[in-house]
Amino acid sequence: MKPSSKPSEGKRFILSSLTFIFFLCALASINEIRFESLFKLGRCALSNAPLPLNSSSEMSTLAPNSSSDDIRILIGILTLPDQYHRRHFLRLIYGTQTPVGAQVDVKFVFCNLTKEDQKVLVALEIMRYDDIIILNCKENMNNGKTYTFFSSLPEIFNSSDRPYPPYHYVMKGDDDTYLRLDKLVESLRPLPREDLYYGYVIPCPSMDPFVHYMSGMGYLVSWDIAEWIRESEIPKNHLEGPEDKVFGEWLRDGHRAKNRFNAKWSMYNYPEPPTRCTHELWPDTIAVHLLKNQEKWIHTLKYFNVTTNLKPSKLYHIP
Repeated sequence: MKPSSKPSEGKRFILSSLTFIFFLCALASINEIRFESLFKLGRCALSNAPLPLNSSSEMSTLAPNSSSDDIRILIGILTLPDQYHRRHFLRLIYGTQTPVGAQVDVKFVFCNLTKEDQKVLVALEIMRYDDIIILNCKENMNNGKTYTFFSSLPEIFNSSDRPYPPYHYVMKGDDDTYLRLDKLVESLRPLPREDLYYGYVIPCPSMDPFVHYMSGMGYLVSWDIAEWIRESEIPKNHLEGPEDKVFGEWLRDGHRAKNRFNAKWSMYNYPEPPTRCTHELWPDTIAVHLLKNQEKWIHTLKYFNVTTNLKPSKLYHIP
């Protein structure tokens, strides 16, 4: 009798099964290696991707689309401690402007607090907005407040942990002046960043910034002039008088501001009432002064279409 073939068939079945199992294990190992490689590759790609806007990483203080080489401007709006509503309103005005290619910091400037309610309410403002400078002086308009502002800036902002100068330009502005920051930046871009004096020449008919001085509505100087004001005896010995006129006299007596720029007529007083310092609103405006009431502010803001970028939403309907 011939031997049965069943044992040999059983061996072949077992061998085939072991081979198949070995093949499956090998395939699983290869896929695991590929998956791990892809996972590592994806993790590497994500680590190099830019962070989303709502990332909790440290945010830059520069404006959108700006870099450390762009213009840095400090605007000090001289006001009074009790002007809470005006400050909140101006925060809306300047907080909704995003000039390209510049860092523009707007600060509200006043002298020492004198009332108990101020110490609480102003402290809350600082905690919330961090946009207030309190000078060591007694509140005044034409008796040294402007000097205290400019002369304090180097001590406040010069630091080894920030670029030098901390700001290329410093501007003093009034709280009844509307500044269009993009136009201001655009006008400054071709100008020198040293020994510069910029503004609206007074008296109104004058166009020569080397003979007269810049209006207190808003004048700007380069950082080196702020440092000179701190160090020079000339400003210290001449504090009283109309602050914008006195400021111009400092520069004249100190032979400073060899670079001067008259921004007239892109800076002007509100059209009503008409004077030699006024004209109608127009598109190339940098600053409008003497906005003494809400009606004038609203007319000005409507003219420049400041709410054009309001996004549509189901939360509101503004016709």
